[in-house]
Amino acid sequence: MKYGKLILLFISAWLAACSPQREKIPQPNILFIAVDDLRPELGCYGQSHIISPNIDKLANSGMAFTNAYCNIPVCGASRASLLTGIRPTANRFVDYNTWANEDVPGAISLPALFKQNGYHTISNGKVFHHKDDLKDSWTEAPWNPAETSSYMNYQTQLNQDIFSDGTQRGFPYEAGDVADTAYFDGKIASKTIADLKRLKEEGKPFFVATGFLKPHLPFNAPKKYWDLYPEENIQLPDNYYPPQNAPKAAIHNFGELRSYYSIPKKGPVADSTALNLIRGYYACVSYVDVQIGLVLDALDELGLAENTIVVLWGDHGWQLGEHSIWCKHANFKTSLNAPLIIRAPGYNDEHRSKALVEFIDIYPTLCELSGLEKPTQLHGKSFVPLLENPDQAWKEKVYSRFIKGESIITDRYLYTEWINQQDSIYASMLYDHQTDPDENKNIVGADGIKDTVQSLHNQLHQHIETDRTYINESQQGG
Repeated sequence: MKYGKLILLFISAWLAACSPQREKIPQPNILFIAVDDLRPELGCYGQSHIISPNIDKLANSGMAFTNAYCNIPVCGASRASLLTGIRPTANRFVDYNTWANEDVPGAISLPALFKQNGYHTISNGKVFHHKDDLKDSWTEAPWNPAETSSYMNYQTQLNQDIFSDGTQRGFPYEAGDVADTAYFDGKIASKTIADLKRLKEEGKPFFVATGFLKPHLPFNAPKKYWDLYPEENIQLPDNYYPPQNAPKAAIHNFGELRSYYSIPKKGPVADSTALNLIRGYYACVSYVDVQIGLVLDALDELGLAENTIVVLWGDHGWQLGEHSIWCKHANFKTSLNAPLIIRAPGYNDEHRSKALVEFIDIYPTLCELSGLEKPTQLHGKSFVPLLENPDQAWKEKVYSRFIKGESIITDRYLYTEWINQQDSIYASMLYDHQTDPDENKNIVGADGIKDTVQSLHNQLHQHIETDRTYINESQQGG
């Protein structure tokens, strides 16, 4: 027994000596890149039809999480949740118009924590949905190029004429024969690069949040990015129909898209329109990828990359016709799964992780990487250990929700219940990602699945009850 213990101690010491030692960087800078409505449809996620070399390069020098889920698939609520590290519930962070300073007025935002610890914090573009939300988080007043004109940012005469009196939106896409900086994301990249140069000269640790607007509707991008995707190569999704046995509650009317010119108020869009939407989305992703590349190149050229943590995330997914719907606002994987890429100095040995993570985990992760004490409000779990060993056992489930739909996601299943104000379940769906990765058949009532459904139901309701307890005790941050 004595010798066995000695052997174990020797093995432990040997493993510790052989493990790579991560050098702690005091006050690492943070470059925090948000991309609106970005799907994980990129080269670094195993897709080849969208041209995204700069995001792919970032992933190949850091880590991409293939099973990262937003906690709510709508921009205002998702951003408020991520930036405070607090989960959304039926009464907190509910829709696009969410204000964090109303829902959790005592919360310490992620940039505010860095500001309190001596960092210079900057917000460019769309970071919080409302630029004045928790505005004391920022050392400088938040900047957004859309302040002086409509966020639709039309450049073609046709769309400008349709939109001229502000009563009618233009088409949901355009290919302006213009420079990159004619559209807002080119301006956001330029502003960020100028800030990085200034901050380098000042020598202060910084937290720079850069929120790119595309590929959000309308799908406007310079013509050269549309030209990357010939019309004849664009196809409708294979599952351009509702899933078999999907409840009505799962299929929404994509009202966000229907507010644009040429889109009917009900029913499917014309196939020609659908193909243009898909092509426009692809063009916008490639356009924003170039802007991200310019920012990352500047970081390198300024000698800041070795001391800067880079985080890139899409605030949620997006439907491009899958399941017969468009936009987000759904409890399908296409709405809930989104890109999450992080590059931290000293953690560049592994490049992919299949571990389940959720967006509320980003806040505690950045705290740990930066050596900052976490505020008590946080609901997430730091995934720094995954940067060392991406294949280790991790979370068994994560949670997302939208309006009355509550979802639990495991490494195999996505299960959702729609619950009314009387706590009655009026619809449900279950997808097995092992046999049905595209979620084409709801198997919630299938033979042999009852025990699985009951287990997922129990875990989901335990989670919901935990959130209710939190609300009853305090909605304030710590």
